[in-house]
Amino acid sequence: MKLNTVACIVLASALFLSCGDKKQTETEQVTSTEQFDYSVDKFGDIEVLRYQVPGWDDLTLKEKELVYYLSQAGYAGRDIIWDQNYKHNLAIRKALENIYENYQGDKDSEDWKEFVVYLKRVWFSNGIHHHYSNDKIKPGFSQAYFSILLKETNTELDNTIANILFNDVDNKKVNLDLAKGLVKGSAVNFYGDGITEEEVEAFYNNMKSPDPARPLSTGINSKVVKENGKLVEKVWKSGGMYGSAIDQIIYWLEKAVTVAENQKQADALKLLIKYYKTGDLKTWDDYNVAWVEATDGNIDYNNGFIEVYSDPLGHKGSYESVVQIKDFDMSKKMEVLSKEAQWFEDNSPLMPEHKKKNVTGVSYKTVIVASESGDSSPSTPIGVNLPNADWIRAEHGSKSISLGNIIDSYNHAGGASGKLREFAHDEEEIQLEEKYGELADKLHTALHEVIGHASGQINPGVGQPKETLKSYASTLEEGRADLVGLYYLYNPKLQELGLVEDWKSLGKAAYDGYIRNGIMTQLVRLEPGADIEESHMRNRQWVSAWVFEKGKKDNVIEKVVRDGKTYYNILDYDKLHDLFGQLLKETQRIKSEGDYKAAQSLVETYGVKVDQNLHKEVLARNAQFNSAPYRGFVNPYIVPVKNDKGEVIDYIIEQPKSFDEQMLRYSKEYGFLPIVN
Repeated sequence: MKLNTVACIVLASALFLSCGDKKQTETEQVTSTEQFDYSVDKFGDIEVLRYQVPGWDDLTLKEKELVYYLSQAGYAGRDIIWDQNYKHNLAIRKALENIYENYQGDKDSEDWKEFVVYLKRVWFSNGIHHHYSNDKIKPGFSQAYFSILLKETNTELDNTIANILFNDVDNKKVNLDLAKGLVKGSAVNFYGDGITEEEVEAFYNNMKSPDPARPLSTGINSKVVKENGKLVEKVWKSGGMYGSAIDQIIYWLEKAVTVAENQKQADALKLLIKYYKTGDLKTWDDYNVAWVEATDGNIDYNNGFIEVYSDPLGHKGSYESVVQIKDFDMSKKMEVLSKEAQWFEDNSPLMPEHKKKNVTGVSYKTVIVASESGDSSPSTPIGVNLPNADWIRAEHGSKSISLGNIIDSYNHAGGASGKLREFAHDEEEIQLEEKYGELADKLHTALHEVIGHASGQINPGVGQPKETLKSYASTLEEGRADLVGLYYLYNPKLQELGLVEDWKSLGKAAYDGYIRNGIMTQLVRLEPGADIEESHMRNRQWVSAWVFEKGKKDNVIEKVVRDGKTYYNILDYDKLHDLFGQLLKETQRIKSEGDYKAAQSLVETYGVKVDQNLHKEVLARNAQFNSAPYRGFVNPYIVPVKNDKGEVIDYIIEQPKSFDEQMLRYSKEYGFLPIVN
């Protein structure tokens, strides 16, 4: 489970591993924060940033080599996410890149500039659908101009596919509007043509796990297609679908085993390799258990088909990889939350039967990202809690991480102070945010991941959320974890643990920021007239809108209109804290009991529809700022340094000079899949 980058709007919101010697003409080696250029590119609604890898030179050669191999494994699967996102993405990307590299015509024309922006937006989203809204990205140039580009660069692209860029076919990658059909209305490449959600649910309901108490992650690593009138799975494994890329992943993981830091780490890697070779879901569970229990060492990673946000039915995992190095200083400071997990559970407002009697093995680290790929790049989470299987979390625990250098890059890139003054109600709110906002965000991330996702339990006999809550499972889970964080951000326990100096002021800053974002400022990410589709964005609105409405009679939050501008002012933080607790209790009940109707009512009533007048106002007020609504990252290059004998004696970090340079290199170096899979 991920805490999305835009969850912390006040934060201001692969990696090509060269097998040869460093190339200074193509990269920049920079280490000083003062002279580091965080911003790489801006286009459309996107800004691309760089991140540094502090402490890299403190690693041993063996540790650097492990990071290198794990990162190579991550990037080897890069094309998988492109094909998962849409069946024509690889063909489209190949055509667009061929045009970009070979067009010799007028590059000062507005049409060409629009083409370049379109290509960059497609790169950023790993396909032709917006990474956040899921809407198809519309070109700013005409179809006639595109035909000229294809002809003049001798680029081949099937006419039917070329037309899709400009027509209304496959307009939504992930559709959550029940009226349009969750599968039929979604362009994501997890289900074959002509398949309905009813067929899929019946298909998986007939798959019984050998041990009902430890259900397998059915469907996590396959595409469902219809053959001879029956549904079958095309499994993502060596020798199966995506096999040519998966074989490359396996190759690098096997190398990683040879330089593992300890036996537990090596054993987990071996199970991941076995899983990729067989596609066996029991092996996937065995791997996750081994991975959770491998907590020693300085290097860690996640790799696989993991998050199900892109599947409207919540079965299919998107490919991703993050390779990370432990940040010793911050991890030590935040480790206290892991040790106190049982206290937080015992003192939560949940019904007694929904509380865990023994919160198991929650490990928390602040990490330094070394590489990201697949669903985690270029748009990245800022926090991760894995594995996702509830029974593994209950019996074996979970790993929670905060991506420290990613958050630091957002902070150094800046751009938030003007927006704060525009949308905050008064000077007190501004001062609280400026003094406590950054720490509040870090603590909310930690509480969300460490305590939130580990909290609560499902009633005996109730199915997994993907079965009971269906398309609402993801947003309910993210909202539930947010609510755990919100409930405890306004609590003296944080000061008692030495994490804050003034718990009440920090809690006020956190509440101000959450309500401001959940009701207003996150709307800058939507096109006029649009509903909210993305799970995290939905959860922030349904949490904020619910407490606003329920608190009206007690004047908890007031809506203020001043000089034609709307503000939300919290009048009673204690009562708001109680409301967050009430909503947390109800949200956990919905999950524990598998109450689909209550989940649907909560999300559809408070989380989907947008006040269009307020949205129009927010967009107008936000137009004065140059900062992009969305940010993501290029990855640094890890470059082997060789001696005269050709032996690798070191690995150094270098930064890409541009977004397009990195994307083109990725396509050439990691293009292991055919355009049709």
